[in-house]
Amino acid sequence: MKKAVVLGATGGTGTVIIAELLRRGIEAVAFGRSLHKLEGLAATLGNPVGLTLKTGDVFKENDITAASLGADVIFHSAAMPYNEMTTRLLPMGEAVMQAANNLGIKVIAVDGIYAYGKRTNEHPIDEDYPKNPHTKKGKIKLEFERMFFSSRWDRTQRMIVRLPDYYGPTANEASYLGSTLESIAAGKPALFVGNMKVAREYVYLPDAAVMIVELASRDEAYGQNWNIPGGGILSGREIVHIAQQASGKSKLVLPMGKMGLSLLGLFLPVMKEVVEMLYLTEEPLVLSGKKYERLVGPIPATSFEQGITETIQAIMSRGANA
Repeated sequence: MKKAVVLGATGGTGTVIIAELLRRGIEAVAFGRSLHKLEGLAATLGNPVGLTLKTGDVFKENDITAASLGADVIFHSAAMPYNEMTTRLLPMGEAVMQAANNLGIKVIAVDGIYAYGKRTNEHPIDEDYPKNPHTKKGKIKLEFERMFFSSRWDRTQRMIVRLPDYYGPTANEASYLGSTLESIAAGKPALFVGNMKVAREYVYLPDAAVMIVELASRDEAYGQNWNIPGGGILSGREIVHIAQQASGKSKLVLPMGKMGLSLLGLFLPVMKEVVEMLYLTEEPLVLSGKKYERLVGPIPATSFEQGITETIQAIMSRGANA
């Protein structure tokens, strides 16, 4: 892999993928709609040699094609807000796949765990775990997978990488923990989505980027789903404790359940859509990384203490420099 295009480049996952590509000496094209945000991304990374900025619409095949000329791989990390997912996820995916197929280049789609549905007693789960989604977002994610691996795209190799909940300096409101850690870093009261007593899996985004780019670099990894597991499980209370220790601030953190999210959804439609996903905060899935270990080797696993501390420090640094 000599050159890669990252769709959704200014998002939490896209940013760390670009950083990892550049760290390995791979030319990276950051694709997004806003030139201002792309320039902000470049500045954050130190305006590195090897980074090109391309604006365009991820729903337009021609825009993606133009940005991807000469590339070996497309990283599809563009995400949809929950309240737009059921109507827009597939059209976006179709545009990406048509562009990739026309050019005959590889595609890595970054996805989550919604397609699995509720877990049974099997734990942790591997890539062969049955997908029986019971939520509308889970069902549309499964439709995306079927479209993505369709035989229609006969000129491109592809893979899906699946992440659990994530956190890190680049995480934003698309992450359950993103807004919680932002508020703690700012010394403000915070909201925590779900039950704070239940331990859940989280992956530190820089670790995820290492695994994603490593898989993308291996021809034998294509044509498959891959788990991108975290470094362990932790409860909300433990996360908040580490974050407050790092920030030196300890304002109130309130858990948000079904009723609270429904009320908040009257003003923020995206929060209403979180309600059906609360099952993952009550009976969480944990991903097995054995398949990755067999192909690549040890899973990078930054400790929660280090990862959360680095995240809080990065947020506070941005605030001080704003």
